Amino acid sequence: MRLSTKGCYGLRAMVELAKSFGGGPVLMQAIADSQKISRKYLHALLTTLRGAGLVRSVRGAGGGYVLARPPAQIKLNEVLQTLEGAITFTDCVRDKGACERSLKCVGHDLWCEISRTVDELLAGITLADLVVRQADLERRTEMYYI
Repeated sequence: MRLSTKGCYGLRAMVELAKSFGGGPVLMQAIADSQKISRKYLHALLTTLRGAGLVRSVRGAGGGYVLARPPAQIKLNEVLQTLEGAITFTDCVRDKGACERSLKCVGHDLWCEISRTVDELLAGITLADLVVRQADLERRTEMYYI
């Protein structure tokens, strides 16, 4: 399994919005600049996230993007499934009909178990958790360079 830039960049944008939660809308350009994501690509990601009800756009002066729910209520599996689709290791996990051997294959059972475990792990982590992790990482990095 490998996440595409959709998942990686989209998650970075969501963390940026989570860091600003409660402080008003964040301009798309501010997210693009902060995260080094092209504005065009970020727009596509935010449009997908908005369609899934994870972010809202605010129009007009002072407009931008905000999370649709508090960061503690948005789980990583929601974000990544919205951007990447189901997180699975093989096609047969998503669709048993993709392989005629899936019902008799020990590998299929293993890939299903791993996929469930990854989904459960991601469901246990929220955007609020990532904001805390990001702050800790920034503190450790500052200490390293002092």
